[in-house]
Amino acid sequence: MNYPAGMKKTTTAPIQYSNRGMSLEHDLNATNEYYRVTNRAIIYKKPTPVTIVKVDYKSRRDAVIKEGYFKTPSTTDYNGIYRGKYIDFEAKETRNKRFFPLSNIHVHQIDHLKKITEHGGIGFLIVRFSTLNLTYFLDSSKLLTFTNEHTRSSIPLTFFEEHGYRIYDKFNPRLDYLAIVDLIYFGGKSYE
Repeated sequence: MNYPAGMKKTTTAPIQYSNRGMSLEHDLNATNEYYRVTNRAIIYKKPTPVTIVKVDYKSRRDAVIKEGYFKTPSTTDYNGIYRGKYIDFEAKETRNKRFFPLSNIHVHQIDHLKKITEHGGIGFLIVRFSTLNLTYFLDSSKLLTFTNEHTRSSIPLTFFEEHGYRIYDKFNPRLDYLAIVDLIYFGGKSYE
C-alpha cells in the first residue's frame, strides 16, 4: 500500500491456515447434537473425572478452582447407544502431516476400546490431521492390529488411508461417522 510522502507499508505476518475450521471436538459435539435431535443416536461427550481440592470463594458467583486432580485416568471421550449397540470412541487431533503419534492416546484407552469390542460394543478412533484438514475413522480392530504388529511410536497417515475411512465435512451432520458404523457393523451401503 502506498502512503503519502512515498512511504510504503507492507505486512510480514504469515497467513495462518491452521484452525480454519472448527475443532474436532466442536464438530463432534455438533454432530452428536444433530444425532440426538433427529433421534438417530444418543451419544455424549464424557466429562473428565476431577476431584476439586481447593476453591477460592471471593463471592458465590466468582468461585475459582485453585487446586484439583484427576480421580482416575479417563477412558475415552464419547459414548452412547446406536441401533441397540453401545458405542465408545476416542477423538484426537494432530498437527503432524505424515503420522499420528501413539503418545496422543494412552495405553489404558486402547485397552478400554479392546474391552468394548470384546463385549460386543462398537469402539473406534477418530483422528483429525488438522494441518491437512483430513479426518479419519479407524475401527478399534485396526488400531489393535497396528499396535500389536508394529513397534513404531506412530501410525502413518498411509495406514489411515488404507485401513480407515475418511470422514468428509458436511453441513448436517457435520461429521457423519455413523454412516461408517452402518457400513462396518450393520452391512450398510458403501461410504463416500
